[in-house]
Amino acid sequence: MTTSNERTSPLRQRMIEDMRVRKLNSKTQSGYIRAVKRLAEYLKRSPEDATADELREFQIVMGQQGASPTTINSTLSGLHFLFCRTLDRPDAMRKMSSVPVPRKLPYVLSVQDMKRLLIAANNIKYRTALSVAYGAGLRVSEVVSLKVSDIDSKRMVLRVEQGKGGKDRMAMLSPVLLVQLRQWWRYAHANRLMLKGGWLFPGQQPFNHLSTRQLRRGLKAAALDAGLD
Repeated sequence: MTTSNERTSPLRQRMIEDMRVRKLNSKTQSGYIRAVKRLAEYLKRSPEDATADELREFQIVMGQQGASPTTINSTLSGLHFLFCRTLDRPDAMRKMSSVPVPRKLPYVLSVQDMKRLLIAANNIKYRTALSVAYGAGLRVSEVVSLKVSDIDSKRMVLRVEQGKGGKDRMAMLSPVLLVQLRQWWRYAHANRLMLKGGWLFPGQQPFNHLSTRQLRRGLKAAALDAGLD
């Protein structure tokens, strides 16, 4: 897990294997690797034999350098996996402690603002995707991962596979949203944008789904056009 040869480090490989055994998603794995890399850069050596005092000093330095509570806590999660799982050294983490994260109420768009936002989204794919997110209460990652087969018009639900926490769930599908989804389906097939039984919101290549980054960009562009902050 050294900075000079992190690709072939036996410790790094062991940690990756441990994360795969526990079926951690790729985003979590990347975050954990970044956390250990950050510690290795601070120590200027492999963190394998780091002491509890060194880990405590590392957390203090992160705070002094202005790291946010979220960054500190995510870093601690990665280090906890390394020392408690891969290295079997839980005692090394005894002087580390998570940082309280201030909780703020999210800004919720009014019905009028949401209408302005959807009107501003002049691309039918983005407008439909945003309508699904708002109307069915889905996360961005859940919206882009929908397949055509996830629409159950008989029971009026959307099947969400591997949502937050890796759990499947059902989301309510309103009649208005179903009409909009059918309009998008007809448009996408007429213009050969969608594969039969494929992704509901394909990316530039229909065998890939729309990325979360692309949908966020579409949302930002629509918000600017609608005059929303």
